[in-house]
Amino acid sequence: LKLSNWLLRLQAQNAMLASRARASLVRPCVRSASSVQRIGVVGCGQMGTGIAIVAARHAEVEVLGLDAFPDSLERSHKFCADWAAKEAKKGRMSEQDAKSFMGRLKFLELGNTTGMKEEVPQLDFVVEAVSENIETKYRCFQALQEAGLPDESILASNTSSISITKLAAGVRRPERVIGMHFMNPVPVMPLVEVIRGLRTEEQTLSTTLALCTAMKKEHSTSEDRPGFIANRILMPYINEAVFALQDGVGTAEDIDKTLRLGTNVPMGPLTLADFIGLDTCLSIMQVLHRDLGDSKYRPAPLLVNYVEAGWLGKKTKRGFYNYN
Repeated sequence: LKLSNWLLRLQAQNAMLASRARASLVRPCVRSASSVQRIGVVGCGQMGTGIAIVAARHAEVEVLGLDAFPDSLERSHKFCADWAAKEAKKGRMSEQDAKSFMGRLKFLELGNTTGMKEEVPQLDFVVEAVSENIETKYRCFQALQEAGLPDESILASNTSSISITKLAAGVRRPERVIGMHFMNPVPVMPLVEVIRGLRTEEQTLSTTLALCTAMKKEHSTSEDRPGFIANRILMPYINEAVFALQDGVGTAEDIDKTLRLGTNVPMGPLTLADFIGLDTCLSIMQVLHRDLGDSKYRPAPLLVNYVEAGWLGKKTKRGFYNYN
């Protein structure tokens, strides 16, 4: 009986200690999606413009579009206006909604020092969507910090392959850095792949996931490994299709037709590569090959040749297909 009572007391004590331990692991969430009122998007190309659209339209937050090139800012603004007009024409937005949507968008050149110092300190959340080059991304982070980005603001990168832990090493608060890999085209594709770096805090992750939901996006979470989930699987698939074309296994049309009709994917791998951009595909394959050290990730020589020739896919009117 004494042994039985002792065991009961021991179980109760262990349960109490376990409860305290679990409670100590739960960190208070500094920010939620509702506390994110102003988002910056750095890089107003196709991806950045799409991110700005879903943030302003669905999350209904103020968006500051930032880019080093005035032409990019002008094109982005025009695309947003045209998109809103089309949505209104199709009955998906009222005229007032379209007007309110455009009212939440603002654009600013990164080189505008005065404007940057006025606008950047007001940002709660920033999504970087510049080219897939770590030095370019570091320069953007530096510009934001010099302009007064608050330490508590979250800095997300739309990188599709670069280590979030490595990117975070270039900022003052690495625990506030996270990956948000949007899929192209952003207003249409329902997924955001969220990547947590080694030093990313729990509240940074929870705020980011809540923001994805506010943007009406589904989210998946990946560990910080080369290529994450999407490109760790997708890019070798595309690369193997390029090898098949290079080796004369089939024509581009037959390779795409076989995969499209045989595996029920919406488009074949070579068409998909053209839409992604062959330079982007090559860059990701080089990251996988270098960081994983496995020869199975070696970029197909034909892919390298096309990029060197300037045949980058749909954006240059020539890739595995001719778009003229």
